[in-house]
Amino acid sequence: MDKEIEKIIIKTFFTKRLQDRVLFEMSSAKKCKDALSRLCHSYGTTLRTECMVDIPKPNSHPEAIAKVLKQNGAGNSCYVISWNEEIDGQKLPLLTALEHAVGMGMPSIISCIPDKIAYFEGELEALPSPRFLLKRP
Repeated sequence: MDKEIEKIIIKTFFTKRLQDRVLFEMSSAKKCKDALSRLCHSYGTTLRTECMVDIPKPNSHPEAIAKVLKQNGAGNSCYVISWNEEIDGQKLPLLTALEHAVGMGMPSIISCIPDKIAYFEGELEALPSPRFLLKRP
């Protein structure tokens, strides 16, 4: 895990009132799932809504999402914060991270440029899962 990148992501995309709490939770192995749980049903009050841009449908293919991210400045690698422990806290090729996160049904943030561009997928409540480009205004 790269705590510095996580701090940048949280300070950029999370609401100001929750940033310190989420940073605290992310620093603890026991509380890390608490931070990720905030991205389940209540992502709309956890993430800065002015940063959230709907990804147009169809949006369930990792290749299509990668294309949207690259059109917004993403490179070929990323950092992942995810409920999926296989990819959480890792730097990965963008397409690999998306293949593991898209459609998983639980929250993930795939950061392409930590203080500018990321992909967010929320918890599956109804098909499809909420999917957003996170873009700093």
